Amino acid sequence: MLGRRVHVTGPAQLKLRAELKKVYTAGPSSAPPHGGERLYGFVYRLLTEAGTTLRRRGGSGLDRRRTLTAARPEPKPAGSHPRS
Repeated sequence: MLGRRVHVTGPAQLKLRAELKKVYTAGPSSAPPHGGERLYGFVYRLLTEAGTTLRRRGGSGLDRRRTLTAARPEPKPAGSHPRS
């Protein structure tokens, strides 16, 4: 890929779009699809221009709901407040 401070236009931008889309659609990775060489907004724009379907942020919603449910304390029965 091209360096970070290189202005990308024309055929070079089309090639970069294709490379980014290939890496992004290959599956989730802990490394960013741009290898840390490009700003998030620039990569996001290239991916959307390439027609890439973007994943949701923050991992699986199912895992998040499970974690929130497990961390939530049990509700106390009505009338059990010490001041009532």
